[in-house]
This record gives sequence, structure tokens and C-alpha cells, in this order.
Amino acid sequence: MSFQFELLKKDRDTQGRWGKCTTAHGTFHTPAFIPVGTQATVKALTPEELWQMGAEIILCNTYHLYLRPGHERIQQLGGLHAFMHWDHPLLTDSGGFQVFSLNSLVQICEDGVMFQSHLDGSRHFVTPEKAVEIQEALGSDILMCLDECTPYPVSFEEARRSLQRTLRWSQRCRSAHRGPGALFGIVQGGMHLELRRQSAIELEKIGFEGYALGGLSVGEPKEEMYRVVAEIAPLLPPDRPRYLMGVGTPLDILEAVEQGIDLFDCVLPTRNARNGMLFTRQGRMIIKNSKYAGDPLPIEPGCACYTCRHYSRAYLRHLYLAKEILAMRLLTIHNLQFYLNLMGEIRQAIAEDRLESFGRAFRAAWREEPDFGEKTDPSGCAGGKPEKRFGRTCAALSIEVET
Repeated sequence: MSFQFELLKKDRDTQGRWGKCTTAHGTFHTPAFIPVGTQATVKALTPEELWQMGAEIILCNTYHLYLRPGHERIQQLGGLHAFMHWDHPLLTDSGGFQVFSLNSLVQICEDGVMFQSHLDGSRHFVTPEKAVEIQEALGSDILMCLDECTPYPVSFEEARRSLQRTLRWSQRCRSAHRGPGALFGIVQGGMHLELRRQSAIELEKIGFEGYALGGLSVGEPKEEMYRVVAEIAPLLPPDRPRYLMGVGTPLDILEAVEQGIDLFDCVLPTRNARNGMLFTRQGRMIIKNSKYAGDPLPIEPGCACYTCRHYSRAYLRHLYLAKEILAMRLLTIHNLQFYLNLMGEIRQAIAEDRLESFGRAFRAAWREEPDFGEKTDPSGCAGGKPEKRFGRTCAALSIEVET
């Protein structure tokens, strides 16, 4: 197995951990934010730009790549790393979340999931074994087990039945896995702590190279998500990386790091950039607001990203309102650099035993409410429409869909 996790330092006053993961395609340091490259590309950026701004690992979506161009074609072309020109660690999800969130005609049975392609309506059947086969064909460094994604809210009995199926599928994924990539199990159980504990215990018995918390950030109150993370993260094996899937905002990430989480992914920095919402140390900025029309300042004074070093808020607002492609590139560069810089600062704070004070200072400077202006959608999409997950409105889906 060409995967190894090394715990370098634990924070003195919190559960924060600084670590290093070694894969066949290099190392990455934790806590880490993983930019989302759904279609084998992080939208608007080149792989070289991602690497230069500090991204050490990116995520690609199994569901989308399976449907187009197909995992077998990617394998024939040398694997996903060669296909997308990224010779560094890659994580692929199982595609389970997309199956459940993008399809209204999903049929679940003990063997697997039958679903309809959102592209052409074709029918597909994916088993746990097939999910592993697809990810191995892609050449992933980190693969995820196929799980049944539990919606919110859900009754205890429904969550229990779903969890039991997920555990059986996890065992089948483990048996099907041939390597060399690492296989992560996914803790499910809804907001029911008893089920979450059971899931963590049973997954550890099966044995995985890493463990993820799934089924969060699906519309539940923040307090519920934080409660689950705080209760379950300490139960996960301390010598394996812990991954909180689909999360999230800078405050979410900071909270979860303090509880011992190592890995995060979310489309917020890239999607929100394309919709004109920017992240700064003082909170979120809506670039289309009229007050920026003549503003000569960069997005965030003191930020060393390419965008802030060269362009004003006024120019970026102009590009965005003119629907210029350059706007998407420049805004995405800033947002991803903000996230990657934040993770670097968090790692440094853990190394110096000051994560608690860093967190206090960051929260004190952050405005939780977005800087909304006139005629701006309060969903978080900065003028775009809120999207739906499992029939409920949610502004921060952890997938991106080409339209």
C-alpha cells in the first residue's frame, strides 16, 4: 500500500492535528482543503496555477467522469493524472452523493443503486464493487466507499436501515479493493449520535486507510453538524486521516479542525467566485455591489494572491457585470488562495500550540452575514438561484454540475 499518514503535531489546547499524507503521487499536509475538480478540472484554473497557489491535492467526481468521458477511456489514456495533467495526489468520491442528489428516479437494493443519467437519461447500475473498479481505473490516490447518502431530516429507523446497508457495502468495497490507492470508509447515521457511534466502531473493525464523515452539510442547522463532528471525530482512529465531506465555510472548517478533522472539500470558493461572492478576513464580499464601482482597492488589502496584486475592486466589478470570462478566473484565484492560505495558517498555529487564540482572532474579525447589496440573492449564491438537495433548498451543494 503506497499510502501513509504521519501525525506530526497535536495542538496543546484543542484537538487540532498537523499531519502529512504520503501517496504514490507525492505528499500533502493536513489539515488540508481539497479544491473540487468535478469534471477533471477545477473550473477556470490550470493545474499549474493550482499547484503554484499551494494546492497539494484535488478532488474529482466519479459519477461525472463515469458518465463522461468514461473511466475506461480515461484508463486507456493513461489514467486521470495524465488525462488532466496533474501529477500530484487525487481523491475521488464514490459518486454516491451525486446519484442521490441529481436523480429523482433512484432505485436502491442490496446489490447497489440503479439511476438515470442526468445527461441523456440512460440507465446505470452501480454496485460497491463497481464503484471501487471505476476509481481504481481512474488511478485515484484516495478512493471512497459507496455509501447510501442519508437525507435530512430522517427518522432513527430510516437512518438505521440506511446505515446497515452502508456498512455492508463498505465491507464489499474493502473486499473489492486491490490498491494501490487508499480506501476510506464513510461514517453515516444522520444526526443520530447512537448510529454515528455504531458506524464509526463497525468501520474501524473493517479497517480502512482513512475515515470520512458523510451526510453532513445537507441542510441541517450548523449546531447539529458541529455536535456530530465533536462527538464522532474523537472516536475515529487517531493514526488515520479524518475527512469531513462537503464542508464548508471558513468558520465551519476552523470549528472542525479544532475537533480533530484533517481533510475538507467544498465548491464554495469556486462556485461563489463565479457568482461574484468573495472571501476576505472580514467576511464575504459581493463584488457587483454599486459601492465598489469606483473602488481602487484590491479585494483584500495585504492579500498576496495574483488578483489582489494586480486588480482593483472597480475593475473586477466591471468584468463581472460585463460577464467576461476573466472575471471568473480572477475571482476564483482569490477565493481558492484565501482558503489555501487559511489552511496554511491553521497548520502553523497547530505547530506553535496557538490554534485556540488563532480561532478567536479569526472569528472576531469575521462578519457572519454576507455583504449583501441591492437586489442580491440572500441564498449565498450572489445573484444566482439557490440549489436543491434532497428536495430542500441549500445554497452550498458539495457538487458542481455543468450546464
